[in-house]
Amino acid sequence: MTNQNAHGYKLGLYEKSMPGSLSIAGKLEEAGKAGFDYLELSIDESGEKLGRLEWKGETAALRHDMEKTGVPILSICLSGHRRFPLGDPDPAVSGRSLEIMEGAVSLASRLGVRIIQIAGYDVYYKESSEDTRRIFAVNLERSVEMAAREGIMLAFETMETPFIDTVEKAMYWIRRFPSPYLQAYPDTGNITNAALIYGSRAEEDLAKGAGHLAALHLKESKPGIYREVPYGEGHVDFAALAKTALRLGVRLFTGEFWYNEGGDWRKVLRKNSKFLRGVLDAAAETLKPGLDMTGPP
Repeated sequence: MTNQNAHGYKLGLYEKSMPGSLSIAGKLEEAGKAGFDYLELSIDESGEKLGRLEWKGETAALRHDMEKTGVPILSICLSGHRRFPLGDPDPAVSGRSLEIMEGAVSLASRLGVRIIQIAGYDVYYKESSEDTRRIFAVNLERSVEMAAREGIMLAFETMETPFIDTVEKAMYWIRRFPSPYLQAYPDTGNITNAALIYGSRAEEDLAKGAGHLAALHLKESKPGIYREVPYGEGHVDFAALAKTALRLGVRLFTGEFWYNEGGDWRKVLRKNSKFLRGVLDAAAETLKPGLDMTGPP
């Protein structure tokens, strides 16, 4: 069963926090046991994960597993576009990027997933240019049309590269192609590092997405280090960002961290669930009626 809380939010778990050898049914069960409300499925650039886009009969079994465990899959982290980016100048690669997007939208529809988090890259392994940005724009518009037909929301992840490393930059594209099916799904670790680069504050950047924030990745980071930093050992101000996000109407939060082969991963799940719940519950207390909610976030 999913874990209910009195504060009206849901806390999800990134699939890659658990061993890759574990079945998705097993991951759903472990997520619930550790205190998480939902699972975020990964479609990364590996052949194995991209193969999930071809699932047919597997989706029916997975829906059964979600019902059985009480833990749904509410979002997909679509990072496969790092290998096949929307802005690649090679027509074969950008064409494949659209096939991946179409497959992800179809899979989300079959699974009942609401949100696909898309990577904020025009290209990743090549150099960004006016040409890659132009191609990205064309293919992003096509992607939004695909998503709209199925009622699935695409939401930009803020990344570790300059193309879209802030909410403000994501908002440029959201305004350029205005649609309820194109929103932002920021990463706390990445926007904290971006704020350090640009001399700003992460919570101020987050607030620039007001009205367009689908969910929030809760990830730790250090200056110049974007992943695999344990919670509490980096420089992300989770209290300030959670408070800002809740004030802006965000109610879906996903803990993003990675499985460490040498550690007790179940213990890590429970520890991180407790940490993130503590942050979110404390922030939610500020939303109680009668508290002064004026002033800057």
